[in-house]
Amino acid sequence: MPLLHHFRVLFFGLLLIALSSVGCQRESESVVSIALHPTNANILYVATNDAVYKSRDGGGTWEKFPSFSARRVTTLAIDPLLPATIYAGTMGDAVYKSSDGGQHWLPHNVGLKEHVSFVNQFVFHPALSEKMYIATTVGAFYTNDAGREWEERMNGMKEVHIVTSLAINPKDPTILYGGTTGGMYRSDDSAMSWKRINNGLIPESELMASMALGVNAIEIDRANPDVVYAGTTKGLFRTMNKGEQWERIGQSVSDPFISSILLHPTEPPPFYVGGPKGVWKSFDGGKSWQAINQGMATLNIRALAMNPKNPQLLYAGTNGSGLYRSTDAGATWVPVPLKAATPVASTG
Repeated sequence: MPLLHHFRVLFFGLLLIALSSVGCQRESESVVSIALHPTNANILYVATNDAVYKSRDGGGTWEKFPSFSARRVTTLAIDPLLPATIYAGTMGDAVYKSSDGGQHWLPHNVGLKEHVSFVNQFVFHPALSEKMYIATTVGAFYTNDAGREWEERMNGMKEVHIVTSLAINPKDPTILYGGTTGGMYRSDDSAMSWKRINNGLIPESELMASMALGVNAIEIDRANPDVVYAGTTKGLFRTMNKGEQWERIGQSVSDPFISSILLHPTEPPPFYVGGPKGVWKSFDGGKSWQAINQGMATLNIRALAMNPKNPQLLYAGTNGSGLYRSTDAGATWVPVPLKAATPVASTG
């Protein structure tokens, strides 16, 4: 299948470039994922290229967990209803789970293909967090028992297998969006089947010519879930009708590569995007943008997170100078060093 081969070459070529750019950096200087506790603003987890860290005091001090995977951790997620439960996706060992706040980790990979090499994202059902979806380099998978067993959910995604991002409608969890190396898909039946929704996102001719569009981040407007934003390798896009038609927005952002999106939980929603040229903020639904990077030593943003109870409190993970925190909605940033981390007891 030459088309799939081209997608894989593109994806892993970009992956190797990203990894080679951080391979020689000192420990903790590249933050790849940030997970914030749903109710306790003092508790957060951070994954770097080297380890997973946890803070219980808002980033003042850190504990560093012993290596529970032979591979790098690529993404972290906290169960929103059982926040002592943490999931970690890896670059080679698929899924790990901790039920005690990170003190012990166990693999949760039954049903995942042996060649699941890279977990990109976890998404929880909004009311039943034991129901989860993951985006991986070999497709989308689903569990209804908190990761004990997984099943593939790829019907309709025959063109591409690399799923880079997922999002679930908070008001109707039967509706999901899947971002891939070939654009966007939507499911209206809990990921039992998928429909390609690339109209306005990428021309079919470009897709068939292997000029794939990678979707790095998807956010759904909480007030109006028909409105969806997609951050891609070629810009920021918005749909007003569940993906039936997309429009490009945010052209004033200086680099089209969007790695992260944050939506403010109010209406109209101020929102943020991150990419190779820092963090950008829009107050008018994406019509105009301003760079908000005061205090940052590195502008290459790998991850963004917003405190669910206090939207003024933001975290940014960079590819080069570690973790930053803002307490004023991004107007200023201060570094949050991870170097004071102390090892916890060995896992058993």
